[in-house]
Amino acid sequence: MHLKTSLKYSICLLFYMVFALDGWSQTYRLSGKVIDSESGEYIDGVSVTLRGTAYGTVSVAGGNFEFTNIPEDRYILSFTLEGYNRLEQVVKLSKDTNLGSIPLVKFGASGSGQALQKTIRSDNIIRLINERPNFIGGNMVYGIAPEPKKLEGHNYLDSKWNRASILMYRDQQVLESFRVRYNIVSNMFELMEPENNLVSVMPGLRIQNIVWIDSTYQVPRYFVNGMDFLDEGVPISGFFEVLVDGELPLMRRTLAVLKESNYNQALMVGERNDQIVKRNTYYYLKGKNVIEIPRKRKKFFELFGEKASEMEAFATENSFSVKDPSAIFQLFTHYNSMFPGFSPLIDQLLDEID
Repeated sequence: MHLKTSLKYSICLLFYMVFALDGWSQTYRLSGKVIDSESGEYIDGVSVTLRGTAYGTVSVAGGNFEFTNIPEDRYILSFTLEGYNRLEQVVKLSKDTNLGSIPLVKFGASGSGQALQKTIRSDNIIRLINERPNFIGGNMVYGIAPEPKKLEGHNYLDSKWNRASILMYRDQQVLESFRVRYNIVSNMFELMEPENNLVSVMPGLRIQNIVWIDSTYQVPRYFVNGMDFLDEGVPISGFFEVLVDGELPLMRRTLAVLKESNYNQALMVGERNDQIVKRNTYYYLKGKNVIEIPRKRKKFFELFGEKASEMEAFATENSFSVKDPSAIFQLFTHYNSMFPGFSPLIDQLLDEID
């Protein structure tokens, strides 16, 4: 009797261990489809790997790829194909997952005009936010540590963390699933990894273009490296935001300027603290040259060449002032809309929000 009880106990224990081990070794399926970002057509022959592992495959039969029996874990999914920007995305596998359509961008893929000749699309990160909950991250917004009491303001273009796609100069590599913010003074990007919130720093000179989703308005904002453009024949340090792209692009550069305290102790008037203030300058792009927008009305409308009179009439009809940034944005949008293929990047002028 004792032997039977012992045998029954051993069998139960064996079954328990088998099922437990089966739970510990749970594996999943990971799949998706690779498409061209411009045409939307599928791409076969793309090398798809889980970086740092032995798992690898190739997209076939309509751009489809599939991994099976993948253990639960956090992976970096890498897509490479000659002639296309390499794409890397972070995915946390905890169930069978279909990533849907993954767009790859060709080298030198054109934007809607002149300023974004080699840019990345915002489609990827909009999809990350809206359609791919399996990707790590979310719409979390983080503040920054308080500045010292005697210094008001900060050097960031936007102190909040924004979801971004980043196009690197080296190998035209695209980075996704990071949140970023940009230090204007140091020309450095801070990148926060979505899973562990660790922050790393990347020099701006390594980044060609960046598209981030504005955390307030949830719309894409496009930034291009000034090194690709010329100011009086000299490349520019720092980044420009492309506000209107097309035949005659409109761009904005934001500088952080230290305004020292002017407090008069005797009279008890003025500002007690030093302040960092933001100053925007607006430019138009002619070829590779960025040129500051003229402040005088006559010079301003001369920018539009043979359409100068038509543009001036449009400004008068709408009571636009050429000194008002919102009016300048509307005028450049109207002008570029006269040419085929124009597509607005944003519907209204966005200022820095803090």
